[in-house]
Amino acid sequence: FGSSIAILARGAPQGESTTGSAAMDQTEKAFQKQDAVFIGAKRLLGKKGKKAMRYWRNIGLGFTTPKEAKEGVYVDKKCPYTGNVSIRGKIVKGMCISTKMKRTIIIRRNYLHYIKKYHRFEKRHHNVAVHCSPCFDVKDGDIITAGQCRPLAKTVRFNVLKVEKNQIFGAARKQFALF
Repeated sequence: FGSSIAILARGAPQGESTTGSAAMDQTEKAFQKQDAVFIGAKRLLGKKGKKAMRYWRNIGLGFTTPKEAKEGVYVDKKCPYTGNVSIRGKIVKGMCISTKMKRTIIIRRNYLHYIKKYHRFEKRHHNVAVHCSPCFDVKDGDIITAGQCRPLAKTVRFNVLKVEKNQIFGAARKQFALF
């Protein structure tokens, strides 16, 4: 009995699931669960192999819900597909230049600024911090479509909605491309 409590506290070993709640990733000190799913339901006798319930939704705006968000086991309250965040406001595109933070990436947004005196454009860029849900596998150089949401952290106001894989070979960090 004592060993089963220890397994629940630190998460089930890979390949095993003790209950529906342990099917979710338990990598933090606090117990991770989705707010919209009740995990304390009574167990019925004879019901073996019941799949754990999972909350996900369609965010609209023409974006499809990723397969990993529907079938995955991660818990992320800031994910637009499985968490409590609504997308409203701007939709922006940029190139991922950094994935060093946990669940946050930096995208580079390139644009042209017109100089009236010389009748020419100059290249400019801004770096934007974007929350990246675990349902996306993002690498440097990928083209990211992000949607505006409520502030998630001091500098994070956008959420990844779609990832287009890298088409540029070599160091894509400072290449100027409009999307």
